[in-house]
Amino acid sequence: MNRCRKTGGWGLLGVLLVSGWFVSCVPTSASRNAAAAKDQMMLVREEPPSFGMQRLVTQAHAYPDLATFVSEKGLPDFLAETGDPQRNYLILYYLKNRKAFACRTNLGREKNLEFAGPYPISDGEFQLLDGFQRGVAPKAGKR
Repeated sequence: MNRCRKTGGWGLLGVLLVSGWFVSCVPTSASRNAAAAKDQMMLVREEPPSFGMQRLVTQAHAYPDLATFVSEKGLPDFLAETGDPQRNYLILYYLKNRKAFACRTNLGREKNLEFAGPYPISDGEFQLLDGFQRGVAPKAGKR
């Protein structure tokens, strides 16, 4: 059982001690990447390869349904990952069509995903993601 926990407001010494302990709890780069991707929005780019692309490829290997979906719809512009102890959730954002698709692991069927969508991407989401994709930092107070 994994005893690693997120840190709270422990101060610098506590964070350093827990960080050292956390690294010892994560034995592989795959699990470090999964931990880094949790609750993140990631740019998916082939050249130069992005962390989002790496995660999409990893998830497509783990979930053949995702590989099929991406082969039919094309590469998303962004990938978001989150989850809870029972399920993993992915959101694939397609900016050109201003659509997003959600998928989640199917309880009891480890390799299958349930898909939902498309959902519209709001103007604010589009502006934020499009700006990030083009390398333009969002202005303070605008979201």
